This record gives sequence, C-alpha cells and structure tokens, in this order.
Amino acid sequence: MSNTFVDAYPDQARFIRRVFATSFTAFAVGAFFGLIQALHRTDILRVLESPDYYTVLTGHGVFLVLSFTIFFLVGVYQWAVTDSLERRPVDMRFTWGWYGLMVLGTLLAAFAILAGFVEEIDVSADTLFTFYAPLQGHPIFYVGLVLFVVGTWLAGVDWFRSWWAWKGDHPGERIPLPTFMVLTTMIMWYISSIGVAVAILAFILPWTLGLVESVNPTLTRTLFWYFGHPVVYFWLLPAYLLWYILLPKLSGGRLFSDPLARVVFILFILLSTPVGIHHQYLDPGIADGFKFIVMTNTMFLLLPSLLTAFTVVASMEHGARQRGGTGYVGWLRALPWREPAFTGMALAGLVFAFGGFTGIVNAGMNINYLVHNSLWVPGHIHTQVGTATALTFMAGSYWLVPQLTGNRLVGRTIGLVQVLLWFIGIVFMTNSMYRGGLVGMPRRTAEPQYEGFQYEVAAGSVGELNAQLAIGGVLLFVSAMLFLALMLLTLFNPDSEPIDNRTIPAPLSGPDDAPAVLDNLKLWTAIAAVLVLLAYSLPLASIVTRGGLFGPDIGPFPVTIEESGSIELVRMGLEFALETVGR
Repeated sequence: MSNTFVDAYPDQARFIRRVFATSFTAFAVGAFFGLIQALHRTDILRVLESPDYYTVLTGHGVFLVLSFTIFFLVGVYQWAVTDSLERRPVDMRFTWGWYGLMVLGTLLAAFAILAGFVEEIDVSADTLFTFYAPLQGHPIFYVGLVLFVVGTWLAGVDWFRSWWAWKGDHPGERIPLPTFMVLTTMIMWYISSIGVAVAILAFILPWTLGLVESVNPTLTRTLFWYFGHPVVYFWLLPAYLLWYILLPKLSGGRLFSDPLARVVFILFILLSTPVGIHHQYLDPGIADGFKFIVMTNTMFLLLPSLLTAFTVVASMEHGARQRGGTGYVGWLRALPWREPAFTGMALAGLVFAFGGFTGIVNAGMNINYLVHNSLWVPGHIHTQVGTATALTFMAGSYWLVPQLTGNRLVGRTIGLVQVLLWFIGIVFMTNSMYRGGLVGMPRRTAEPQYEGFQYEVAAGSVGELNAQLAIGGVLLFVSAMLFLALMLLTLFNPDSEPIDNRTIPAPLSGPDDAPAVLDNLKLWTAIAAVLVLLAYSLPLASIVTRGGLFGPDIGPFPVTIEESGSIELVRMGLEFALETVGR
C-alpha cells in the first residue's frame, strides 16, 4: 500500500501542485530571458535592440529570484509544515487567499515589465531586480511587489496558526524540525522585509505616483539592502531544509544532528539582517566605521554555513556507510549517484561551497573594491541562488512531485543528465563571470566592450570568456527545459508504482538532545531586533540628518546631462589639445 503525501493530504497536495506550477511557469520565462541575455551580451545572437536588454534583465531577475524561488519556497514549506505537524491548515480558504494575493502581485509586476516591449503601452519597469532610485518603474510594478510580499507575510501567518493549533494538542513537545525551520525562516523574513516595505510604501511608490517630488537615494538604497542581503537567505533556507530533511534519507541514512540544525536556523535569524550595508562599501554618505562593523558582522555568517556543511556531509557519510561504503573517502562511491534527486542536491551543495568562498571576497572591504559592480557579482549569485537554490529545487522536485501526484517519475536517467547539464553549464558560465569580473568587465550592460579599450585577461582571452558564458547559458537553458518537460510528463504519467514512501527517518541526535531554549522563538526574535537596531539606527540617522527623508531631487532613468555653451566650449578645447599632443 502506498504511503505518499497525496494519499494522506489530497487537498494540500492539490494546493502545492498549483503553487509549484506557478513557480515552474516563472522559471520557464526567466530561463528564456537568461538565454537571450547570454547570447546578446556576448554578441553571438541579438534578437532585440540593446535598450530592451534591460527589460529582459529585469524580467530575468524578477521571474527567477522572486517568483520562481519564493513560489517554490511557499510550496515546499506548506509540505514541510503539513507533513511534520501531521495536520491540515487551520483554514484552507486563508491558504488559497495568500496564494491568490501572491499570484495577483506577480501578474501586476509581470505586466509592468513585459509592457516595456510594447511601444503602444505607456508602462514599463526597467528597474532591474535592485529596484531602488534613481531607476523608476511604473507604479503598477511596485503595487505588484507589495501585494506579493504581503502574500508571503500571510503565508507565514498561516504556518504559525498551524503550529499554534498543533501546540495546543501537544503541550510540552518540541517543535518538529521541518516546522521549526519554516517558522525561523519566516521570522527572519518578517524582520528583513520591513526594510523594502518601508522603502516602497513610504518613498518610492509616492514618488512614482507624483505625491512627493523626490526621494533620498542613499536612504532608499540602504533600506533596499537592509532587505537585499537577507532575501538571499530567504531563497537559500528552503534549500537548507531539503539538505537537512531529504538528503540524508536519499543517502540511505539519517540526519546527523537535529540540535545543530536548529542552531543554524537561529543563527540566520540573528545574523542575516545586520549585514546589508556591505553591498554599499562604495556608496558615499555612509561612514567607513559603519561599513567596517557590517563587514565584521558578515564574516560571522560563515558560521551557520560551515555548520551546515559539517552536518550534511556527516549525514551523507552515515547514509553511505549504511549502504556498505568504507574507507576515509571510499564511502563516497556508495552514495546513490544514479538518483537525480540525490545527485542534483549534492552537486548544488558543492557549488554552494565554492560560492561561499567567493562571498568572503565580496564581504571584505578591500577586496570588494576590486570586484564591486563587475561581472564577478552575477558570477557569485549564479553559484548561490542560481545553483545552490535552483538546482536543489529541481532535484528536490524529482522526489516531491511524485509525492504530490502519486505518479512515478518519468525519465529518471534523463533527470540525471539534466542535473549534470546544469552543473556543467554553471561551471562554464560562472568561470567566465568570475574571471571577467577580476579584469573589470562590468555587469548589467548590453555593451560590455568599449571602443578603443581592451581587457587584460591573465589567461585566455575575452573571446574565450564570451564563448564560455554563451555555452554555459545555452546548457542551462537546455537543462531547464528538460526539467520542465519531465515535470509535465510526470504530472500526467498514469504509472503510480513504485514511489518512495513519505517517511523521514529520525535524526541520529534528536530534538531531546537540543537545549529547550532553542525553541524559544520570542527570545531569538527579540535579540535579532536589538542587533538590527544596533547595526542600523546610527547609519540611518546619519543619512536622514544629512539628506532629509526625501532628500535632494534626483531625476529618474535615463539620466541626461545637458551641456551648457561654456561646458561644450571647454570640451571642444580639451579634445583639440589632446589631438595636438597626439600628433
């Protein structure tokens, strides 16, 4: 007799299938935009004018790092809470309500972005993913973002209600680990997303509506990055959940330590938010002392990642040894490398480790100056969100979707090829991006080659870097389409056998080994709030004191400079002098 999630909770399985379908639709659009970018930037194939490149760039960011990741997150968290608490949501209508709000927000933001391709529609939002001033989009874009974020807040309320209901029936029991991970993630999200909510509702949206004449650009940038770094952990923590909960089971063993996992998620509540200013090392208007403090805070974030690496690898080793693996490293051969769910997650973790090391470069003030705003930065984010998160989500789907449908996974071998293609594609692409960033190639531009200027590449050539970037982009797109095809075929596969049961084995060191204070969520929330106040109160006060809440007036994109007659005269004189010297 089967024991899948859909057998136990058919209504919730139907809901999560719908959420995943929304996530995968956004993934398809974002992946297509990524392919266009890779080919356009490298000048291999250009199917649109360069000004439209920035519309594509915005869509690539918003559809992938907001819609794909967060819709998948709410789906997998709905599964985790329902399965670990063994109870349905308190009110399913409320659950469908926050999903509907997220969909409405996505549609509005998508309309504002895609309308930029149509000249007849006076709506556009070429703001990139980092939608702070002076780039200005249509108000519909920001309204969509607000509705989307409010939807995620209500999703968290839904999961907290489920936990409170469960707690009433199980007084004194420890919070089941998957639910603990969900609740701590949402606490972090509530704390961090306040920044972007204030930035949009109090400043940017009134500015785009013409209710206020200007905004303080330093203030809105700081509020954005208050949210902009912890949102990376919002994308990563569902991947962590799958690594902690699913990967040990797929390895053939059990999670090494429940207490260590709880410590990791609490550390993210405490440490993920007071670090955003490290994205503003080169920004004027923020004192170097504040930046140095934030750099120190950022380095502490290595701790939960290192604990995760230790716990997950120890769990995999335990599983391998249960399967007959022996030796110091020989046990690696006993792992189920033919399973796409396992292999995809393991490779995602491997790339994440490399991305973590490059994150240290980004966090250090001095080294950051070398790579800031260069192609290095998208290289970093593609190893983190573009692989650790995206590849884990795809690999996890190979186990989750059969659980949600009751249908056997179609094309297991093709699935293995798919995750390998993603890994190879990301190696090509990020190798190009990291190396290009080191020699100063800019990010976010459709025309990275400047006339009369050559990049001094230490090894290889600019042509070779472009080729790697294009090959990587094509491989990633092919891999994405293979994944979506397998998901679609699995959805309609009439074969329902055999499917793994939904039981998650108990950890080697269980929740009773963890100090009870770890489950005191009010305490950790209060400490996190104090840390945020310490990190941000003085910098924000300094910014507002100097520039005012609404600051000096700034013009929206495109920024233009009108040359006066005297400036034009000076420019012509300088050009004449240079030509004379050149002779």
